[in-house]
Amino acid sequence: MIVKSPIKWAGGKRQLLPELRKELPIKWKHYYEPFIGGGALFFDLRASGWAGAATLGDANERLVRTYLGLRADVAEVIRLLERTKYAKAFYLKERARNPDLFGDDAEIAAWFIYLNKTGFNGLYRVNSKGEYNVPFGRYDNPLICDEPNLRACSHALRKTKLMIGDFEKTLKSAERGDLAYMDPPYVPVSASADFTSYTKDGFDMPDQVRLCDCAARLRDRGVHVILSNADLPIVRKMYKDRGFNIRAVSARRAINSKATSRGPVGEVIIT
Repeated sequence: MIVKSPIKWAGGKRQLLPELRKELPIKWKHYYEPFIGGGALFFDLRASGWAGAATLGDANERLVRTYLGLRADVAEVIRLLERTKYAKAFYLKERARNPDLFGDDAEIAAWFIYLNKTGFNGLYRVNSKGEYNVPFGRYDNPLICDEPNLRACSHALRKTKLMIGDFEKTLKSAERGDLAYMDPPYVPVSASADFTSYTKDGFDMPDQVRLCDCAARLRDRGVHVILSNADLPIVRKMYKDRGFNIRAVSARRAINSKATSRGPVGEVIIT
């Protein structure tokens, strides 16, 4: 099956897939991904032919509802997307809508995908009130409705449990022989690089420590654990102290508004 993530996502792992594949076990029972984001690894596994059960989650309720909408009624998502247009006035009108008042997940999915495809660099960011506040993006001809891929994504999301909430909730049922991939909002390299506000509550350093502790508990009970994070001394020390292996990798990121500033970013894969 040819399938890729239906959305762009800050820190998405498409470029790191060759490195992540190196860390996969030969086989596993159940797949867990508590920070699903764009789901690059999950969709890559589906594209490779893996058809097993998965539990996917995220604290971003609108993101999870987007996947729920795609899985349940992809035809309606496509119908709604086909009615949109790439224009600043239309974008600002959609951005101002309150998705928490929408009637169903398909409507959420269409709203989310449209803003993702037409907003600045595909960034998802909200303020303290939970209001989406990303500016209009400048593109030549954005593909807003990729019908074949949306249908493929809907098919890929079968046999998945989709959960809204904290990562520990998503990982609670993981047991020996399972695979868990954790790709949290990264520890920021600098104040200007902090893109953890993908929910109004953010993801701070105590959450990073809690994630490290959770990963260690999973590993100790026989779950195959893979994590990604920024290549920073604080990250290396935290996971090294818990006995994890740390391997440096790099990827080109496209968050900076200037294309010339989008250079390789140091990251680590932790196992």
